[in-house]
Amino acid sequence: MSRFQALLRLGGLRLRGPRAAPGPAAAQPRPWPRLWSGLRLFLVPRPGPLRQAAIDGPGVQTTGAATMERPETGGLNSNNYENVAIKEEISEELEANAMDSLVNMPLATIDIRDDCGITDAPLTNTKRSKENEQIKNDQVKKRKRKQKDYQPNYFLSIPITSKEIIGGIKILQKAIIQQDTRLAKAMVGDGSFHITLLVMRLLNEDEINIGIDALWELKPYIEEILQGKHLTLPFQGIDTFGSQVGFVKLKEGDHINPLLEIAETAKKTFQEKGILAGENRHFKPHLTFMKLSKAPVLRKNGVKKINPELYEKFINCRFGEEMLQRIDLCSMQKKKRSDGYYHCESSIVIGKKPIGIQDLINEALHQERMCLKSKVKQIKELLLKPEIQAKIRKELLEERLIH
Repeated sequence: MSRFQALLRLGGLRLRGPRAAPGPAAAQPRPWPRLWSGLRLFLVPRPGPLRQAAIDGPGVQTTGAATMERPETGGLNSNNYENVAIKEEISEELEANAMDSLVNMPLATIDIRDDCGITDAPLTNTKRSKENEQIKNDQVKKRKRKQKDYQPNYFLSIPITSKEIIGGIKILQKAIIQQDTRLAKAMVGDGSFHITLLVMRLLNEDEINIGIDALWELKPYIEEILQGKHLTLPFQGIDTFGSQVGFVKLKEGDHINPLLEIAETAKKTFQEKGILAGENRHFKPHLTFMKLSKAPVLRKNGVKKINPELYEKFINCRFGEEMLQRIDLCSMQKKKRSDGYYHCESSIVIGKKPIGIQDLINEALHQERMCLKSKVKQIKELLLKPEIQAKIRKELLEERLIH
């Protein structure tokens, strides 16, 4: 049989010619293989001449199909050959239909590695580790940026003016220096002794003015807290912050709660003005007398901590008392005054009457400033009125036409 005739048989066509002699009984089509028995619920055989021929048997011709017979030349029986070709075609067609049906099933889109729990663990872990590292780096950068943005440059100070306290601290400093002369550069000058009430960041003159306003707004709140009484602050004992900053401790007593309330009120007052103040800093009143950060060269020389033995004789020493009389808004970066105290932008006096000439000057300047501020506010409100703006535009237009 030629290749052309074989193709015609596979296509379901038969050529007319002498009918072949009857041969052995045609083989009956075999039942569906067991392999496909479980797929009959999913597969719907597509109609076609080949499948219909397999169902009807080799002796039944499909309607409209051409017939093909081969002369008796011996060899392979035409019916047997046709049955073999049909069965092969059915097998291939069933396999194709089975794969099509499986693809359309819901589980077809599942990756076999996922279904069996096989994953590319090294690649995933590497990817996740890179993502985690990137997130960590971003958090560190954000934290550094936040710390840089909030680097305090101003603070509220309660100045220490008691001669008893200043004298006691100077004796303490001298005793420490005698034991280790290198620490002389770490000592705080006697003109700079103070208690830090609140730290903040003021970026420009406008924010400094806002800080001054907040300070003056704080005054009536403090007087309300004290209710006309004096706040006396006793100092006794020595301690350190991480062996890096040495300070005189504020003695425990009834004065602690009013001082903490004043600090909290100050923080709230400045924050309501939009000033970044007191962020993540717990207020612990103390009087610093030395800190290693004042002299970075000490670390190079091997001084990394303050040795407790240097101040053990003063561990419970009583230094004296300071009465709260004034609160200053001071700069950390501007040049200090000639007496060693910080540059002061403004001050408020605690009490009904100002104390001293400088307090009188500060009070007068504040009243004058508040008066000017009120006038500026009135002018701004006047210029925002539509009729005033229209009048100004008209006058400007007339002046241009004249010229």
